Amino acid sequence: MTKRFIYCSKLHKEAEGLAYPPLPGEVGKKIYEYISQEAWQQWLNHQTMLINEYRLSMIDPKSRTFLMQEMGKFLFGTGSEKPAGYTPQS
Repeated sequence: MTKRFIYCSKLHKEAEGLAYPPLPGEVGKKIYEYISQEAWQQWLNHQTMLINEYRLSMIDPKSRTFLMQEMGKFLFGTGSEKPAGYTPQS
């Protein structure tokens, strides 16, 4: 499979694109077209931190809605905030 390169709207540079849309529907298509593998991995790391810090349950529709909103901010907006008092593990 050949690599595809896109202009990543998160990183503001040419970068390797995703191999396939990471989500179904229009959101997945937009991410596939405008977000690089590197930026997507940054989001996955940030999402994991949000799930752990806020103790989110993926069964809860409110948690899923919250993550989708944060994903939009992280990838296409001004960024997703870290939880108050968050300190990364060293």
